Amino acid sequence: MKVILTSDIKNIGKKDDLIDVSDGYARNFLFPRKLAVEANDSNLSALNYKKEQERQAHVQKIEEFQQIARNIKGKEIIIKTKIGNNGKLFGAITSKDVCNQINAMFNLNLDKKKISFEQVKSLGNYPISIKLCPEVSANMMLKVVSEEGN
Repeated sequence: MKVILTSDIKNIGKKDDLIDVSDGYARNFLFPRKLAVEANDSNLSALNYKKEQERQAHVQKIEEFQQIARNIKGKEIIIKTKIGNNGKLFGAITSKDVCNQINAMFNLNLDKKKISFEQVKSLGNYPISIKLCPEVSANMMLKVVSEEGN
């Protein structure tokens, strides 16, 4: 019997999966616990409509991320910091510092976990990679300069 799962079931399938199970398992376990519904025409139609809506929302989200990526791609952000006598920074530039600067400059709401770059402990230019979603990423440059008046 073909059924559509209404919730995740370990070792069976995930929610909205169309699976084939024995009639007894469906009637005696899945249906009474409301873990699945029969895969009839109306339920299949509803499932297809729901999946199409999710796909369209996903495509729209990717397009928004691509627009953001086009806006920030190749841009340079500048972070001013204190340096010691030997030209090294006091501490290091963290992804939180970079994230705050990008969010302020481009009016975004990025998460610091989406930003990756090598460790910054001296002045100079560093490449930054921003992964907006699994399908979309953008590259920028980080320029670390000394604060004036030290």
